[in-house]
Amino acid sequence: MGLFDRISRVVRANLNDMVSKAEDPEKVLEQSIIDMQEDLIQLRQAVAQAIASQKRTEQQFNQNQSQANSWQQRAQLAMQKGDENLAREALVRKKSYVETANTLQAQLNGQSTQVDQLKRSLIALEGKISEAKTKKNMLKARAQAAKAQEQLQSAVNNIGTSSAMAAFERMEEKVLNAEARAQAAGDLAGADLENQFAQLESSSGVDDELAALRMQINGAPEAQTALPASETPIADAETAATPVDAELDELKRQLDGL
Repeated sequence: MGLFDRISRVVRANLNDMVSKAEDPEKVLEQSIIDMQEDLIQLRQAVAQAIASQKRTEQQFNQNQSQANSWQQRAQLAMQKGDENLAREALVRKKSYVETANTLQAQLNGQSTQVDQLKRSLIALEGKISEAKTKKNMLKARAQAAKAQEQLQSAVNNIGTSSAMAAFERMEEKVLNAEARAQAAGDLAGADLENQFAQLESSSGVDDELAALRMQINGAPEAQTALPASETPIADAETAATPVDAELDELKRQLDGL
């Protein structure tokens, strides 16, 4: 493969890609209908010209046929008058018109066939245009719906990356954080209240114990009067403590003698 062939193929491929991307279905459909209508106009003109040509040929055929009949009558008249030479000349003229009429007849048959074909083509093209118009409206509606769906999907896909959505998500995060802080503050306040009640309950328990101890202390002399006989009396305790007092007195005297 030559270099120029490769370059040509690349250029054609790029051009085809550009054309495909630039094609708008709605515009192409509209242009297709316009092109078919232009073809219809040209075909109608061709049919009209063919019919006109057929009519002219038919007129010429009728004229030559009429002239041939006229010269036939003249030849008969000349023979009746005994003028054979004139009759011969009339028959020669008649033959010329008959030959022309036969040629026109063959041409007229061909034109008639051509006109019939053109008329059938015209009817077929009109049917195709009518069908194309119906399909065009349907295809345009489908193309518009597909385009709208594509735009909607593109918008939905772009929402996740848009600044508006990012700002919305930031505000949502702030609200969630604020709610979390409020809940934490409420939990702390409830914990402080629980601690206060716990302290009150604890202090009330201590107060109860202090009151019990106070009652025990206040009731101690009565308890001491009821000591068992096996315990040492108070007087005996004081007697046991006398040596200590003696030592204290001795120290005092020593100090006084200094």
